[in-house]
Amino acid sequence: MAAGAPRVFVSHLSGVPVFDPNGDQVGRVRDLVAMLRVGGRPPRLLGLVVEVLSRRRIFLPMTRVTGVESGQVITTGVVNMRRFEQRPTERLVLGEFLDRRVRLVETGEEVTVLDVAIQQLPARRDWEIDKYFVRKGKAGALRRKGETLTVDWSAVSGFSLEEVGQGAETLVATFERLRPTDVANALHHLSPKRRAEVAAALDDDRLADVLEELPEDDQVEIIGKLQEERAADVLEAMDPDDAADLLSELPEEDKERLLTLMRPDDAADVRRLMSYEERTAGGLMTTEPIILRPDATIADALARVRQADLSPALAAQVYVCRSPDETPTGKYLGTVHFQRLLRDPPYTLVSSVVDSDLVPLGPDTPLPAVTSYLAAYNLVSVPVVDESGSLLGAVTVDDVLDHLLPDDWRETDFHSEEGVARGG
Repeated sequence: MAAGAPRVFVSHLSGVPVFDPNGDQVGRVRDLVAMLRVGGRPPRLLGLVVEVLSRRRIFLPMTRVTGVESGQVITTGVVNMRRFEQRPTERLVLGEFLDRRVRLVETGEEVTVLDVAIQQLPARRDWEIDKYFVRKGKAGALRRKGETLTVDWSAVSGFSLEEVGQGAETLVATFERLRPTDVANALHHLSPKRRAEVAAALDDDRLADVLEELPEDDQVEIIGKLQEERAADVLEAMDPDDAADLLSELPEEDKERLLTLMRPDDAADVRRLMSYEERTAGGLMTTEPIILRPDATIADALARVRQADLSPALAAQVYVCRSPDETPTGKYLGTVHFQRLLRDPPYTLVSSVVDSDLVPLGPDTPLPAVTSYLAAYNLVSVPVVDESGSLLGAVTVDDVLDHLLPDDWRETDFHSEEGVARGG
């Protein structure tokens, strides 16, 4: 939903069909999953419970939702078919919010929640509960009796967490305000028991982001304490190169078991990365850069660059290749840098503005050569191409820095100014 678009009441989403980008139906919405937050902040919408055609109920993160409109939900097409299991920090909106008795902050009067409205935050992919539709009157009264009104989330008490105690739910809600790096720093200083509790309470995407910022020992400890199917889900949500690095630290039998549980396409990417030496372009690269075919336009390229879940380094350029447009691709034709995309009309074909002068790196290029290449040409990302001319992936400057810094650089006590919660 675009910023400024009308809000959606959740009762209108119950039972609506969910489609992938090709128009094929994935299933139907059966509930919505929210997380309460501290400090009087509105509950955050994590995702949807979708009943697929096999009657199984799965979890669809809101980060995979591209549209909620006209009585339907559109997804990115990436759906995890594992059965939905509610976690301690999660609340079912239809199942737990509706018909709940709460109080109006201004008068203290008890009201019944009849419906809940959600809205997407401007310029982000996050969703929040925005308003409540409530009915005054005693519990159990007929629906036609009692005044009904729509109020802001802040006008109702009972939908936020108190900032007390040491429950994982409260700590996770506090961590939500922080960047993954700062959450990782906080987790590193927790006791192993608390670290496992908080990791278990984080949603898959958030835990994946945090794991990518943790020292290897902490990564191995956390992934080892998760249930195996959950661990596979988190590995799928990680960048393939980070997942490969983590798996390489595990015993061979654990590694193979987790790879078997992962989706075949994700596992194939990770296996391919693990086949390269660690300190080479192949071992450093991500297999998910922005790839476009030569007949794509600059407008297409800008739409891809605007995706909120891309790192700045990956969003700085697009790679133009012949079909297939997933790694390993067809013939690599060149790169179009973000600044060039801003200088030409939207209808211009990317093939007409492609930079083919810079020679791409091979997967066996050693780390010092990769570093020199990035520095010599003032790049934040560089393509990696095999002997046949197919694009295998891209090495970003942040991955190079990870390997240039001392092994214990993550131990540095760097905190954001707003501070990090600690626990024992």
